Amino acid sequence: MSAIEDKFPRALWVRLVIYIALGHVFGGFLYLLFEVGAK
Repeated sequence: MSAIEDKFPRALWVRLVIYIALGHVFGGFLYLLFEVGAK
């Protein structure tokens, strides 16, 4: 039981970091798209 409790938070944090990183990359891409489109 403790092995599962040790693994779950780590997987959750890794997934959270990946989602945040992808979100920033996507946001930066949209920002660049609008910046180039405005000019």
